[in-house]
Amino acid sequence: MAFRLCFRPLSSFLGRLSGPRIGKRNYSQEIQTVTLIPGDGIGPEISSSVQEIFAAAQAPIAWEPVDVTPVKGPDGKFHIPTKAVQSMHGTTVGLKGPLATPIGKGHQSLNLALRKEFTLYANVRPCKSIEGYETPYKDVDLVTIRENTEGEYSGIEHVIVDGVVQSIKLITEQASRRVAEYAFKYAQDNNRSTVTAVHKANVMRMSDGLFLKCCRDAAAKYRGIKFQEMYLDTVCLNMVQDPAEFDVLVMPNLYGDILSDLCAGLIGGLGVTPSGNIGEGCAIFESVHGTAPDIAGLDKANPTALLLSAVMMLRYMGLGSYGARIEKSCFETIREGKYLTGDLGGSAKCSDFTKAICDKVVAMD
Repeated sequence: MAFRLCFRPLSSFLGRLSGPRIGKRNYSQEIQTVTLIPGDGIGPEISSSVQEIFAAAQAPIAWEPVDVTPVKGPDGKFHIPTKAVQSMHGTTVGLKGPLATPIGKGHQSLNLALRKEFTLYANVRPCKSIEGYETPYKDVDLVTIRENTEGEYSGIEHVIVDGVVQSIKLITEQASRRVAEYAFKYAQDNNRSTVTAVHKANVMRMSDGLFLKCCRDAAAKYRGIKFQEMYLDTVCLNMVQDPAEFDVLVMPNLYGDILSDLCAGLIGGLGVTPSGNIGEGCAIFESVHGTAPDIAGLDKANPTALLLSAVMMLRYMGLGSYGARIEKSCFETIREGKYLTGDLGGSAKCSDFTKAICDKVVAMD
């Protein structure tokens, strides 16, 4: 079956948005359809919370829920259902709750499969301290941008002889240049002053060396943005000493996987950290925490990460005013501390937290 590919030029991403700009092609107030992947475990609960808050804000979004439970194909492997793939190719924008990958031969990571299917080359995670949610760090305001399609996660592994396995790290100029230029454009559009390329080119001279060269080439095009290069281990050391030292960081896949989670820990964890996967005309925004099956269905889940990811989505779609209202209402609810879920230090239910945000959104009308 042929699908309509959703690739558009990078230049079509730019637009005037309130809040962090991550781009898109459409800035109308007409109702736009979004593919919704509720996810597993607590996924359906927090997805329902987001829908309720969007309804309170009267955001012009129509949801198209899809099931991504893997189906077995003719090759004996499990794949994303065709209906889900068709939906994303049609809407070009998705919101995804947490997904669990079954353990066992033949099951692929659905998160990885989605990124590959839609060439979601840049994972963007803003990490900013939240007033009212105390952590040892009070001045965090940085963004990690992770190359999302290759590196050690290319899946190229084989057994050389018994007891010896080789895993190949794939770095290409095309992918490196694409994410590097995205990072500098993001910094420019969001009044960020510095981009730091995170690497280990002192050891992996060819692979990380190529990535670093592409970052240097991109830096030459954006003279107004300060550029610095730093080893991954040095970044980790300096990050926990003084995260205020960093602004926008761009890095290969594996480093980004590690460092983005470290940065999330600085502001309170994955439960409050938004995330977006950006492609050439397609994007999927997601909560990157686990499915928490132990509290699924108990009305105890914290929807903040998915909600803030949905705010990123609204800005991407040119609906920044709606995103700003929802974000402000969420942060005010956390700051007041009256209706906080257990992981935020309170005892409120997910539904209570959701209602408190809805009330604030409506009050802003």
